[in-house]
Amino acid sequence: MGIEFDNGVLLFDSFFTATIGILVLFIGRRINAAVGFLREFSIPEPVTGGILFSVMIGLIYALTSVEIEFTLVARDILLVYFFTTIGINSSLKDLLKGGMPLVILLGITIGYMILQNLTGITVAKIFGLESAVGMLGGSVSLIGGHGTAIAWAPRIAEDFGISNAMEIGIASATFGLILASLMGGPIAQFLVNRHNLKPKKEEPLDVGVAEKNKDNSITGFDFLDAILAIHVCVILGFLLNEAISQAGLQLPLFVTCLFAGIVMTNLVPNSLPRLTGTQWPSRKPAIALIADVSLGTFLAMSLMSMQLWTLIDLAGPILAILAAQFLIAILVNIFVVFPAMGKSYDAAVICSGFGGISLGSTPTAMANMSAVSQRYGNSHLAFIIVPLVCAFFIDLVNALLIPFFLANF
Repeated sequence: MGIEFDNGVLLFDSFFTATIGILVLFIGRRINAAVGFLREFSIPEPVTGGILFSVMIGLIYALTSVEIEFTLVARDILLVYFFTTIGINSSLKDLLKGGMPLVILLGITIGYMILQNLTGITVAKIFGLESAVGMLGGSVSLIGGHGTAIAWAPRIAEDFGISNAMEIGIASATFGLILASLMGGPIAQFLVNRHNLKPKKEEPLDVGVAEKNKDNSITGFDFLDAILAIHVCVILGFLLNEAISQAGLQLPLFVTCLFAGIVMTNLVPNSLPRLTGTQWPSRKPAIALIADVSLGTFLAMSLMSMQLWTLIDLAGPILAILAAQFLIAILVNIFVVFPAMGKSYDAAVICSGFGGISLGSTPTAMANMSAVSQRYGNSHLAFIIVPLVCAFFIDLVNALLIPFFLANF
């Protein structure tokens, strides 16, 4: 446990990284409490703190040439925790209710991914660049995120002779993450105010516990009961992930843990005796609290660890591509996703999540929806269909679209 300094690199281990992540989350919370427009536009607290901290680290590098790096093992564990809680909160009744909206949102997302790639390729060609550069500024890095960009960049570099493909992909994913974090809240606020939207009924939060609600008291054993349920689901998710890997299909661990949570919630009867003496903790305050802490700390750690100085040399074409992608994402959200989802309050919350999907990542989508829900009211439907579209389908579709576009454009 400690901090290492070697060859101009200051490396924080997992313990210090997690500690700093918690501090960054609190700083974001204090800033949001003090700055009205951040609350008005439902900017997530970890986004505020994380971006501020990454800028500070960039300034330290500019002044001292010292790179600050973080060990992110704890961050990845928090991501698994979070998506497992989403699975535990998903009942079969909820999944059936989300059936048609889920299919519609998936269809829109696939169409948007095609549009995103065409946009990236078009802007790249305007700058006289290879179509593959446009793909790196398309679904490879935006909907795909850092993981997909890192996975595809070496092949693109080899096949198309783009030596800095990795840098372009990571830069696009990083800028996209920032834009996605800042997009969802304002879109939801615009739609809620313009159409005078309100939740149809008051629902307990899927992520977080409302501070004004004094009935959401949580005991230590409530918390441990939720942790035990999460760990059982994670073990099952790990075993499922190993089985899938043996079959030749690679899925992120958080996807199989999400699925394990869904299966356990719908297979464990409430009447089944449990060692804890309580019912399965689906949609209980303790689960919502753990979801909130896990998501907030994960996103704070993700954003604070961005090395912004690595993006400066690539800013020109990338910013042009991202500006076009940002504009199209907003238009698709307002004029396609919102009407298709029924022009309701649920639709507005889904739009905030789609803002996170379109340019960022699944956790960004969830953070956007969490910030909106904590301000205006929860939408359980949104927390059912958005992670299912993100986690189960996007990576599979992207794995087919990327080679098709690289081969034909």
